[in-house]
Amino acid sequence: MITEEVKFPRVFDCGIQFSEHKFPPKEYKTGKQDIILPFNWALGQTWTRFFDGLKEEKIFGTRCNKCNKLLVPARSFCPACYKDMEEEEWVEVAQVGTVDTWCLVNYSYYNQVKESPYIIAQIQLDNTDCSITHFIGGFDLSDPDTVSKKMEAVARVKAVWSKKKNADIYDIACFEPVE
Repeated sequence: MITEEVKFPRVFDCGIQFSEHKFPPKEYKTGKQDIILPFNWALGQTWTRFFDGLKEEKIFGTRCNKCNKLLVPARSFCPACYKDMEEEEWVEVAQVGTVDTWCLVNYSYYNQVKESPYIIAQIQLDNTDCSITHFIGGFDLSDPDTVSKKMEAVARVKAVWSKKKNADIYDIACFEPVE
């Protein structure tokens, strides 16, 4: 066991005096517990309209009327100039774009939304000013080296729509390489 000695200065700026003190040794035990925290979140007008568009197989962004940035997913304020976008312009954007960055997830953990292996990526849709986070699919992901070579060759990706729509981000099943 380790005994840690902590020395306090005799006088702090506040004028309180403390004596030297030794903390008793402690042994810590750990316990394992899985916690599931289901929750609902209020979407608000902007997210509701964005997700309703996905249900119709359309991707909408909002254009800031101050700095002219086109943001996808749609935003209620502009993160570039901090303008409240009450009077934003809604724009249907292209369903194709480029991959800014990606990560192959080839391990599993409790309560994942998707079974591994999968690729999560930042995808910048054509003529937009930011990226959307989503899955890349459409090819074998079992070998990391093969995946890496394939992703190096991927120049463009396109949205692939889920058959079942729920007005959420998973209405886009994934983005696949454009051949």
